[in-house]
Amino acid sequence: MDDYRAQERGGAPIKVLLADDQALLRSAFRVLVDSEPDMRVVGEASDGAQAYALAREERADVVLMDIRMPGTDGLAATRMISQDPELSGVRVVMLTTFEVDEYVVQALRAGASGFLGKGAEPDELLNAIRVAAAGEALLSPAATKGLIASFLAQAGHDDAPAGGSAHAERLAALTGREREVLVQVAAGLSNDGIAARLEVSPLTVKTHVNRAMAKLGARDRAQLVVIAYESGLVRPRAD
Repeated sequence: MDDYRAQERGGAPIKVLLADDQALLRSAFRVLVDSEPDMRVVGEASDGAQAYALAREERADVVLMDIRMPGTDGLAATRMISQDPELSGVRVVMLTTFEVDEYVVQALRAGASGFLGKGAEPDELLNAIRVAAAGEALLSPAATKGLIASFLAQAGHDDAPAGGSAHAERLAALTGREREVLVQVAAGLSNDGIAARLEVSPLTVKTHVNRAMAKLGARDRAQLVVIAYESGLVRPRAD
């Protein structure tokens, strides 16, 4: 049933890199990933520095990155990957022990495409890889926008989020419709969901999302969510 995904990628499977200091966990992930016809593990790393080196060597499509590792941790490795122009196509999915993790938003700011709890079901993990490879934001249902909003609110103790002014200036380049779509992206809606709400086609929404990403310098939808909050375009709900 996954053959069509491989066809969309020109027949090539999704190249997955596993970065976790627990060998047993990496082995379990390898068995799971390699059992799927549309993806394969291309390397394993036990720390962030090794993960970055392997990402460059193997040109992985998706890195499953543990946040906490000895030496160079997952946060630093994610920042290294996202800042490397040669790795612009690499997507990082952060693996956390708990859904509420103090480094989650830092990870998203560093360039991660999203995060997933280590206790996720196998199907959730496989779906995460596919979603990230497709350039979508992966924000697990148990954590999504409420968690992001709360951490962004905690990041600054005043009304101006960190980096807000710079983002606000870039927001001025967006059209009214692009800003409207950005608000819906920050709410966690898919292209289909946004299309239904705004009464336009999913293709039109995709075009607006891509243009917003280009204008704001965002790698993917996860970065759009962070920018929407940090710029003040979307405010955390106090609930």
